[in-house]
Amino acid sequence: MPDPEILDPTVEFARYRRTVLAEVVVPGPAAVRRTVRSRRRRRWAALVAAVLALFTGPTLGYVALHRPEPRPGPVLPAPEPTGTPTPGGPVTPTGSPTPTGAAPTTPPDGRIGRNELLATTVTLPGWPAGAQCRTGGVRLTADGHEGQNALLAVDHGDVDADGAQETVALVQCVFGTHGWQQVVAFDRDVAGRIVTVGRVVVSARERPQWLIGMQVRGDGVVRVQVGDIYPGGGWAGEWSQRQWRGYRWDGGSFRQVSGPTGFPPNPHEVNLVVTATDLVLGVAPDGSRAGNTTVRVRNTGTGPARAVALRFDLPVALRPDGDGWAACRTAPATTGGPVRCELGALAPGAEFRLVLGLRVAADDPLGAGTAELTAQALDAGHRIVAEVVEFDNVTPLPYR
Repeated sequence: MPDPEILDPTVEFARYRRTVLAEVVVPGPAAVRRTVRSRRRRRWAALVAAVLALFTGPTLGYVALHRPEPRPGPVLPAPEPTGTPTPGGPVTPTGSPTPTGAAPTTPPDGRIGRNELLATTVTLPGWPAGAQCRTGGVRLTADGHEGQNALLAVDHGDVDADGAQETVALVQCVFGTHGWQQVVAFDRDVAGRIVTVGRVVVSARERPQWLIGMQVRGDGVVRVQVGDIYPGGGWAGEWSQRQWRGYRWDGGSFRQVSGPTGFPPNPHEVNLVVTATDLVLGVAPDGSRAGNTTVRVRNTGTGPARAVALRFDLPVALRPDGDGWAACRTAPATTGGPVRCELGALAPGAEFRLVLGLRVAADDPLGAGTAELTAQALDAGHRIVAEVVEFDNVTPLPYR
């Protein structure tokens, strides 16, 4: 068996260089540079791939395990049913959706100046029967022309609690010597036109006859100063009883929420009428002269008199005499000067009738003449109450 051939590595490598390297073409400088760049890119790509494999491999696996379910796509509206729906439970109605981007509703500003109110036609609530003033297409005036609606006062405030101010005006229908009055609230609509909210209060044939002033409080209550009797025709304004009453808007009308709802009797509504018969003096057994006069006091007014006082302006020689004077609350003076007799209350339509005696001393030469009798109403403080008609409070008292 032949011995195996033993190869010498040195000899074999020498043979390889002789046969292979002879076929190798040595590259130029440009080829060398391209080769270097290509090798660098491959090394960087391999390095980045290794880093990503090292760090992102576990992370991507974790995310894959915990990834949420994909969101569902938009749901298309279901088609309207064509058959009769099956009865079910109660359905809660929903309001209309607010348009996207719509601005919040802002109440119109109802603050109207006096000049603008005078320059614009307005609508007024109805006047009491008999008032000859217009209500529609009214042009308010600044003065009191007969048959016109005069603007007396203006104030502003949020009377309907909408967050914006309104205008409150005191208006008078000028007619004759009286003139009805009312307090009216105005506002603006969304187009800026003046509109009427409603009537706060109106004067009345009975009470109150007089609307004196008004103001709007911060809480929206309209305060109106009212008087029981309108001045004029001999009635002085200071005789009227005055009150402040508050009114609030309830969504449909104004109603009174504060202040009195009525007036007590006005002391100036008394109208006393007094008459007296002639005094005829006859001779008494003792030589003096005496006689009687019948005095009648009637209350023809609409208010009661708390008390009535009679004043006799007599000559000094003519003095009270007899039991008729017992009706007086205090005994009348018997010497010199006027004689006063105070009586009690006198209701409307009632009267006092007194028979009063007077006497002259025997040695007094008093002749015929005329005294004077006055009837006066008194208040709770015993002060004299003035009357509209005063000429009938006094009557002559002839004596002879």
